[in-house]
Amino acid sequence: MRLSALADGIILSWGWRKRLIALATGASGALALPPLDLWPLIVVPMTVAVWLIDGAVGATASSRFRAAFAAGWWWGFGFFLAGLWWLGAAFLVEADKFAWAMPLGVVALPAFLALFPALAFGSARLLWPAGAGRILMLAVALTVSEWLRGHVLTGFPWNVYGMMLAGQGFIAQFAALGGLYGLTLLAVAIGAAPATLGTAEAGARRWRAPILAVLTLATLIGFGAWRIPDAAAPEVAGVKLRLMQPNLAQDAKFNARNGEAILNEYLALSDRATSPSTLGVQDVTHLIWPESAFPFLLGRSPQALQRIAAALPPNTTLITGAARAGEALPGESRPPIFNSVQVVNDEGVIVSSYDKVHLVPFGEYLPPVLERLIRSVGLSEFVSIPGGFAAGTRHIPLSIRGLPAVAPLLCYEAIFPGEVMPQQGPRPGLMLNLTNDGWFGQTSGPYQHLAQARMRAIEEGLPLVRVANTGISAVIDGYGRITASLPLGTQGVLDANLPQAAPVTLYAQFGDAALVGLIALFLLLARVRPG
Repeated sequence: MRLSALADGIILSWGWRKRLIALATGASGALALPPLDLWPLIVVPMTVAVWLIDGAVGATASSRFRAAFAAGWWWGFGFFLAGLWWLGAAFLVEADKFAWAMPLGVVALPAFLALFPALAFGSARLLWPAGAGRILMLAVALTVSEWLRGHVLTGFPWNVYGMMLAGQGFIAQFAALGGLYGLTLLAVAIGAAPATLGTAEAGARRWRAPILAVLTLATLIGFGAWRIPDAAAPEVAGVKLRLMQPNLAQDAKFNARNGEAILNEYLALSDRATSPSTLGVQDVTHLIWPESAFPFLLGRSPQALQRIAAALPPNTTLITGAARAGEALPGESRPPIFNSVQVVNDEGVIVSSYDKVHLVPFGEYLPPVLERLIRSVGLSEFVSIPGGFAAGTRHIPLSIRGLPAVAPLLCYEAIFPGEVMPQQGPRPGLMLNLTNDGWFGQTSGPYQHLAQARMRAIEEGLPLVRVANTGISAVIDGYGRITASLPLGTQGVLDANLPQAAPVTLYAQFGDAALVGLIALFLLLARVRPG
């Protein structure tokens, strides 16, 4: 079938045929995401998006907006349904309590998130220019809608469209300049460029957008090849890390009756020799355990702290996730409980803590405006903390003996572009991401989570140390290169050196300034009449 005939078929489709086309092509975009990373397939959803908007016709601007909005909703619903299906695994951890509510995560959340591309399609249609300019208009509209998705109602920037290009290491380096949203702008424009081959433009003009897209892609690859040095990043002297990945079943991890057995397993695993020449924990300067490591409050368990002290050699520090109790306010019956990173020295003293600021809605707390309604139908947050976790007040750096300043990130916090740096102090020397992806089993979720954490390393030019309960634990340098890792679903320890920070990036200095400039340029070029 000729491309023009395919384009005409999509543009002229209506009713359920059009909805199914939008649903299927939106879903195809998930193939470009981790773990498959089939990034050239970005052409399918983005090119068809242009043709769907071309076909959103009507006698009035309002009717054209509604037609494009509907097409965008089905397109977005397909993308999020295919990209976030793995959320259903969390409802099966305690299936007796949550399995009945699985459709809320697997279907209702994608249906809500689809409102953002729907708004982008509708808004783009109101300003829809002729010719290749509509490629740029779509890129701007979808990028702005993704930025909104990352900020509205605390934000959920999971699987932003720029992540379709994140699996290609050279291309992903553009994030050091324009961040993930800047990469999204280019990703949409590159993916949508072939739309001109099937519609409107005559002769050689129809090739302009695809040729420019190929040249842009080549430039991105060239920039990435230039930015990434041939040699491995230099290492921070005197630092030897040990990452402990226990691979505990999620239902056992939060059962208080398993507390002593879990601590025994952590201590034994942490002291495991990884080769004939290693001496277990005796060889390391910093031992790191994952998020929410214990089903008890470490700070209120002197026996556990004593056992940790006995296991740590002199001058070795433990960094671990743990629930932490704050001080109860007057009139409160219980203290707030925080999801925290705690630093324990070789004497068993907790010397510093960081409390997670950006909690997971419905997972770690219930939004106050919906809490009464949600509890009335028998739902609660997933964590086994009555009332859920309390949020920390600010993102602060951790000062840890033997390490440069640390930017701590607990689980979900690593997915937010531009929000991973502490709000005070000098530039950190590394990011530390403690997480627990055990909720999601052997699905694509943990791979997507790792990819997003890796993107933060590229954006900030900082190494990132990621320690997960079930995996994927990894050390990543400031160029996004994984220098050491443990695979998903594996129990073990990983000994690794700490890469030095890369030069400070443009994105780290100016945030979304480059994105704003690119959007302004795209809007200007989109309004230029084809000649």
